Amino acid sequence: MNWYIVLIGTLASFVAGISTAIGALPVFFKKDISDKTLDILLGFASGVMLAASAFSLLVPALNLSIEEGGGFYIGSVPIKSIWLVSIGVITGALFIDLIDKWAPHEHFVAGPEGKISKRLAATWLFIIAVTIHNFPEGLAVGVSFGTEQISSGIIVAMAIGLQNIPEGTAVAMPLLREGYKQRKAFLIALFTGLVEPVGAFIGVVAVSVAKFFLGFGMAFAAGAMIFVVTDEIIPEMHGKKYARQVTFGIIFGFVLMMFLDNFIEPFLETIMR
Repeated sequence: MNWYIVLIGTLASFVAGISTAIGALPVFFKKDISDKTLDILLGFASGVMLAASAFSLLVPALNLSIEEGGGFYIGSVPIKSIWLVSIGVITGALFIDLIDKWAPHEHFVAGPEGKISKRLAATWLFIIAVTIHNFPEGLAVGVSFGTEQISSGIIVAMAIGLQNIPEGTAVAMPLLREGYKQRKAFLIALFTGLVEPVGAFIGVVAVSVAKFFLGFGMAFAAGAMIFVVTDEIIPEMHGKKYARQVTFGIIFGFVLMMFLDNFIEPFLETIMR
């Protein structure tokens, strides 16, 4: 196992995770923010996550499987790679689905979900909801470093950090509306991002120990993130009246991440040689 890669991957995810604190800073300067602004910010974050899933995880996962070879081919793509990546995506989605059904949590729009316990305070239900979202993001950073191409891992960490900034705002501001003190709202937003290094450590260790797990692991992380975006974040935003603005926020986030993935990564690879 390359402990240097494990350390770098975990640290990169830590930096990405605490980006929620940057997004939470407005709680010290503003008492409220419009629903429209929050929804557009979350739409942007969703677009970044979807693009990162596609270009930074699924495409490399397919390419890894192609390099391994084997099986019958459709064009240049072996059937083996299609099955491996497809199963990884579905498994990642099912994993989050099971957690979502059993872990007690609450959303501001959708309300309570999972096996709700009356002994859990509303704050903890909300924290658990955001934690469910953030764990696969950390996992995505971890498995992307498992390729031992640091530039690829940095791009995914940048994507997660970028989308964590508006997510931090979307976590902290509604808490102010619910009557929380500024400091507490900020700390809760910060705390929700700190689960990501845990997911990153698990991901990078898993794929470092078992290299054959790498393609599946990347697809698993992508499936988990796609599930979170399509089942949780987008429905939350479309439950209000700014669906069109949210849609353009998603598109802008997707295009920006697509640009970063295809422009910055080659640049990083060049300067690291």
